[in-house]
Amino acid sequence: MKFFIDTANLDEIREAYDLGVLDGVTTNPSLMAKEGISGHDNVIAHYKAICDIVDDNVSAEVIATDYEGMLKEGRELAQIDDKIVVKVPMTKDGIKAIKTFTAEDIRTNCTLVFSAGQALLAAKAGASYVSPFIGRLDDIGFDGLELIGQICQIYDNYGYTTEVLAASVRHTMHLLQCAEIGADVATCPLKVITSLLNHPLTDKGLAQFLADHAKANG
Repeated sequence: MKFFIDTANLDEIREAYDLGVLDGVTTNPSLMAKEGISGHDNVIAHYKAICDIVDDNVSAEVIATDYEGMLKEGRELAQIDDKIVVKVPMTKDGIKAIKTFTAEDIRTNCTLVFSAGQALLAAKAGASYVSPFIGRLDDIGFDGLELIGQICQIYDNYGYTTEVLAASVRHTMHLLQCAEIGADVATCPLKVITSLLNHPLTDKGLAQFLADHAKANG
């Protein structure tokens, strides 16, 4: 499974990269705003700064909601760096834009996916990634993990190369269950990734080893 970090914070991205397990970054306008990044030129520069940290897979989201606007923005984003994946919303115009981007060899991430039918359309249009939002589904009483399983099964049935990118991953169990189901990627906050490091028996065992070493060496 690939690990993406869902943030626009450069310090968090560096920390995740330095850990040695980071495969990419996902961002959106809300995350940019959270970091105080506004204005076209500043946003473009921030995406470039992210690309300079990581090895690949930086999802940069279009703001436009119409087909022509998405194409204009997406092409500009793709010019920033070869690592950019253009993030496009799951709409009729979004699907059309994904098809066009695919023909132009521009990678895409179809975002705001909440059903298997939407995921099927994205794959048929040639999306590189599809992003089902499992946490948001859980919030309204639906099983987000069940959706991940449905999409994985459909893609396996027909050999689609679109990767399932589990988004809105809220905690460690979400992450591990996505891995069990077969999601190709999980994107989540840094704290979810680093929480995988923790186990009380590890802490207890390390403390015992250190105590025994100290005792043996006076």
